Amino acid sequence: MGMASQSRVRVMVVEDSLVVRQLLVHIIASDPRLVVAAAVSSAEEALREIGRVQPDVVSMDIRLPGMDGLEATRRIMSEHPTPIVVIADSIEDSSLKISMNALKAGALTVVEKPVGLSSAGYAAIANTICTQLYIMSQVPVVRQRSFAPWRETGVPPAPKREQEWSLTRPGIMGIAASTGGPPALAKVLGALPEDFPLPILLVQHMGAPFMEGFASWLNGLIPLDVRLAQDQEIPVPGRVYVAPGDRHLLLSAAGTLKVSAEPPLNNQRPSATLLFKSMAQSVGRRGLGVILTGMGEDGAQGLVEMRQAGGYIVAEDESTAVVYGMPAAAARIGGVNVSLPLDLIAPRLVRLARGGGE
Repeated sequence: MGMASQSRVRVMVVEDSLVVRQLLVHIIASDPRLVVAAAVSSAEEALREIGRVQPDVVSMDIRLPGMDGLEATRRIMSEHPTPIVVIADSIEDSSLKISMNALKAGALTVVEKPVGLSSAGYAAIANTICTQLYIMSQVPVVRQRSFAPWRETGVPPAPKREQEWSLTRPGIMGIAASTGGPPALAKVLGALPEDFPLPILLVQHMGAPFMEGFASWLNGLIPLDVRLAQDQEIPVPGRVYVAPGDRHLLLSAAGTLKVSAEPPLNNQRPSATLLFKSMAQSVGRRGLGVILTGMGEDGAQGLVEMRQAGGYIVAEDESTAVVYGMPAAAARIGGVNVSLPLDLIAPRLVRLARGGGE
């Protein structure tokens, strides 16, 4: 072991198919940032070995013989908290559902399973896997905590101009998240009543093949109706419109939805910033923006524009965010009116949406 290999990210591969396991080992070994610390064929073996191997990140197959990847994720997050990247077959409905529940149990992201060196898109999938393993290895994970009922503290009273905002009932809400987003979105949106008076436009960074599964998973979990957004659709209150895979979601000047293939912004498509900018332009002070956990800075610039247009922005507080990246970036450049722990966001949104102001 030379010095170089010491600084490489150590990956534990959990995959029952020998062919796919060998393929993953090959993919990971050919990335200079990564090294395969162990490759095992079952969840039971992974749990036996993880304490000894101490990987920086786990590549987790979701459909395993015996204990499945969801249960393995739960156990790892309670016994040996380690960043977990779920590798899932994007075609299989059942594996999609398990993947989404693994995200809820503490896995950080889900990526598409590679199918053979010759297949179309192999290089892109291989690259995504390595990049996600590398990025997620840097996320400081904690034991899956059940959120204590947080007390609301340290929120300064709003200046006068913002209190006037309560006189303007919002017309539409935009919400965005990235790493750690699915469970956070489920928690916030799941606490909104079925008669929530605003349409909700949602951007979640996730591989394109998983967006439909994500929308249907969320739909089965919360009272509101969740669907993938369609171009030129007229948004209605109490419905959640999810940006489809690899497409921007915008609000047009006419108030209809726009699903757009314009180029990615800062490597993101969908881009939260483009959604929020479009809301700033089309609804101005009737816009309500929400930014939750996620890596990077997507959304921040758009939220500044929403706020400048008179809209109101709620961000997830550092105390609950899996990755305090996107909300921090927005707060740093003045795009946030209030930061709240996850449990307090929905009650605040209900008050704001009903015109109760701060």
